[in-house]
Amino acid sequence: MPTFFHPAPAQAPADPRAVLARAASAPEHVERYGTHADALIDLYLPAQPATDAPLAVLFHGGFWKAPYDRTHLRPMAVALRARGWAVALPEYRRVGGPPGLQGGYPATYDDALRAALALPALLARRGMQPRHTRIAGHSAGGHLALWLASQPQVQADRVVALAPVADLRMAAAQNLGDGAVQALLGGPPEQEPAHYVATDVAERLSRHPGREIVIVHGQDDVQVPFDNLRCLMDRHPPITPHALASTEHFALIDPLLHPWPVVCAALEAAPAGA
Repeated sequence: MPTFFHPAPAQAPADPRAVLARAASAPEHVERYGTHADALIDLYLPAQPATDAPLAVLFHGGFWKAPYDRTHLRPMAVALRARGWAVALPEYRRVGGPPGLQGGYPATYDDALRAALALPALLARRGMQPRHTRIAGHSAGGHLALWLASQPQVQADRVVALAPVADLRMAAAQNLGDGAVQALLGGPPEQEPAHYVATDVAERLSRHPGREIVIVHGQDDVQVPFDNLRCLMDRHPPITPHALASTEHFALIDPLLHPWPVVCAALEAAPAGA
């Protein structure tokens, strides 16, 4: 599958980090998928929710570190809700969390999986049965979304990864996020090889997972460089990549910036062959 290259915007983009501090409305509901304090899912439902509204499940980034939580994806959730989506923002345990909430392997992955598996029943209690489900994530959350694509029990017809950490071994070698991968997995690959085999999507997606996978990545990304995709793309050509010129890391989650139509198209396009 060829890479789709998108040209640079006509005007210079605004500050792409502004979205991280932008206020957004609170969710209509906050559900629990487990017993620990971070086992939460924000639910944003359309103003007049159809029982079969499409569902977008958004996993936040922040290099799996405790200071970064789901709230910085709320502007994106609000914008998608306005387009008729039901939106779920799961929280998960992150590295450096307080006692009882320490993330890393396997806790972070256990939480992502439990949240995804809990959502159908949580929505059914509210009379909703989404007509389709898209799992998406940004940065570290993009990695979790891709990892969930390799879990056959997860219900999703498409996974959309925005600037994902797609190759954990490369990210560890490049020391992305000041050693974020090593902190997540307990050490470098030579120290914890089994942890990398269990989590590195560049290896886990060895076969097409039976659902569409779309990646959107900015070519000016310095937090997760575009080259981090290459191993995954070389091994798994069915994945559809979109490369955005003059686009950095955080612009992909801001509904006010130029990548937003590409992100929406990745989520909303009809399934291949439909």
